[in-house]
Amino acid sequence: MQQSKLAGSLAEHLLECTWRPERPAQARDAAAEFLLDLRPSPPVSTVQDLVLLVSELVTNAVRHAGGVSAMTLRADRRSIQVIMADPSPAQPQDRSPDLTGRTGGFGWPMIQRLAHSVRVEPRPGGKAITATLPR
Repeated sequence: MQQSKLAGSLAEHLLECTWRPERPAQARDAAAEFLLDLRPSPPVSTVQDLVLLVSELVTNAVRHAGGVSAMTLRADRRSIQVIMADPSPAQPQDRSPDLTGRTGGFGWPMIQRLAHSVRVEPRPGGKAITATLPR
């Protein structure tokens, strides 16, 4: 997993990190590492939501979109953003969850419920999903 860290000006209180996780566990570890650098620390509920959110976004990218091109976590005073880029131009689709557990269908609705807002934007060579949580 590759990582780079960029810090904005102190006046903005912006922290941004980019990784390329290949598995959900790597994304969860990256999110936990990112959260350690935030001051003040976010509430436990935000931590739990962020970790689950990145896990679901990576799972969906790996399962439906050919993998993760980049996962960026960004935080300012008011919010935390997850930007998940993948190589597929296909938009996420709502589908009926499979209660037998064979084919899934729970991830995209969960992402939409966990995040305060979700945007899907086309990018050259795929798309980016931006999910924002209040800090």
